[in-house]
Amino acid sequence: MIKKSISLTAEGKKELEAELENLIKSRPEIAEKIATARAFGDLSENEEYSSARNEQKIAESRILEIQDILKNAKVIRGGKRTKVDLGATCELDFGGSKKTYILVGPTEANPLEGKISNESPIGKALLGRKAGESFDFNGREVKIININ
Repeated sequence: MIKKSISLTAEGKKELEAELENLIKSRPEIAEKIATARAFGDLSENEEYSSARNEQKIAESRILEIQDILKNAKVIRGGKRTKVDLGATCELDFGGSKKTYILVGPTEANPLEGKISNESPIGKALLGRKAGESFDFNGREVKIININ
C-alpha cells in the first residue's frame, strides 16, 4: 500500500508530537481508571468501566493516527516566497475586508486559527498566485496584498 505524504508546517509537527506525548503519558491514568472501575463487580452494567474503556479506545486510536501522520509527514520549508504555496502566510483583501491566512495541508487546517487547507476552495484558488494579483472567488474580488 502506497502512503501519501502529509504536508505539515514545523509548528504543526511540534503540536502533533506534543499531543502524542501527552496521550502516551495518559495511558497509565486510563489504565488505573479501568482497574478501579473493574473492582466494582459486574462489568456489563458498570458505566465507569464502559466510559474508561471508551476513553482508552479513543486515546489509542488517536495515538496510532498521529504516529501514522508523523511517519508520513513532509515538513514545509519556510523562507521568502514569491508565489503562494504551502506554508505561505498570505494577507488578503476581500473587497475592503483584510484577513491573514497561512496555507497548510489538510491535516493541520483550522480556519478559526487562520490556517486554511491547500485543498480547500480558497486554498486551491490561492496556489501559485503572486502578491498584487487579484482574482474572483465566489463572486468577490480578492487581492493578495502580501506573501511571507
